[in-house]
Amino acid sequence: MAKRDYYEILGVAKNASEADLKKAFRRLAMKHHPDRNPGDKDAEDKFKEAKEAYEILTDPQKRAAYDQFGHAGVDASAGGGARGGANFSDIFEDIFGDIFGGGGRGAGGSRVYRGSDLQYNLELTLEEAVFGTEVKIRVPSLVECGECNGSGAEKGTTPETCDTCGGVGQVRMQQGFFSVQQTCPRCHGTGKVITSPCHACHGQGRVEEHKTLSVKVPAGVDSGDRIRLSAEGEAGINGGPPGDLYVQIHVKPHKLFTRKGNDLMCEVPISFAAAALGGELEIPTLDGRVNLKIPEETQSGRLFRLRSKGVKSVHGGAQGDLICRVSVETPVNLTKRQKELLKELDDTMKAGGTRHSPQEEGWLDGVKGFFEDLKFWNK
Repeated sequence: MAKRDYYEILGVAKNASEADLKKAFRRLAMKHHPDRNPGDKDAEDKFKEAKEAYEILTDPQKRAAYDQFGHAGVDASAGGGARGGANFSDIFEDIFGDIFGGGGRGAGGSRVYRGSDLQYNLELTLEEAVFGTEVKIRVPSLVECGECNGSGAEKGTTPETCDTCGGVGQVRMQQGFFSVQQTCPRCHGTGKVITSPCHACHGQGRVEEHKTLSVKVPAGVDSGDRIRLSAEGEAGINGGPPGDLYVQIHVKPHKLFTRKGNDLMCEVPISFAAAALGGELEIPTLDGRVNLKIPEETQSGRLFRLRSKGVKSVHGGAQGDLICRVSVETPVNLTKRQKELLKELDDTMKAGGTRHSPQEEGWLDGVKGFFEDLKFWNK
């Protein structure tokens, strides 16, 4: 298969500077690095492709040969080892710092650190979680200082190289026969010293602000799900990349429904007469109303399943069901005449010789057997 154009791979123009090439490769490496995409062969191939393009185009001799002859001019050495161009290890130190949250080195030699990730707890109604929504959230965060552009130094000044560690951020201490490397006590590992701190951020390079973000909540989310907003966390230090913002979903209790996985549960009270004689009930669902047929002689606690009236999860799979549990209500606030009718009904059921209350009679039989067994063991 023919190789792709190196400039196209990196997404830069043919007159791109080395800084442009480094910025483009850094972006692709952060996206496709194998440590960020474990087991993803496609991402690994794209990372190797970008690495090869960067190595060729940052070597002046190889780039000239490529510009004149294309891949034929560099095939013998494409993807090779040492080259005379930009320091390839420097960009990898920066990129690995971004991937693993450590401190690489910025353009000025100072250590850069990725910003912290943030979490925002978002409460949704059941309807919002099931059907999806878009909400605005206001998040406090540390952002890059606009006055000093994150340098921490007052306008017109720049941070100075630390004279204690020579800008490397580490000092070597001799303890007897052993030499121990430690973080520089003066610059605290940054390699730079700010002699004129920025008045806005007091030398920190970051200031606290509230920002309003729009969050698209996909349909089918549930409590415990998280939505990641890339690069919306705290600003990095010394020009490092920002962290991410994780929106943690919490679904508020609903007055009618309880969610269990992809199914919705609903408690449906019915009258004594409806349970005994049967009939139809109008049942609410999240997308309208349906009629539920109640067969005669329905017992309290019976479950009715309405197919595909539940939730379609954001994680995929079939849509859940709506499960209705009927609860037979005991009549209250009876008039004298109503009580007489119930007494008359009860007398006729007891006199008829037909079993009208199978659960009650079964329970009484069990009680009777229990006491008979108890008498046997007490003899």
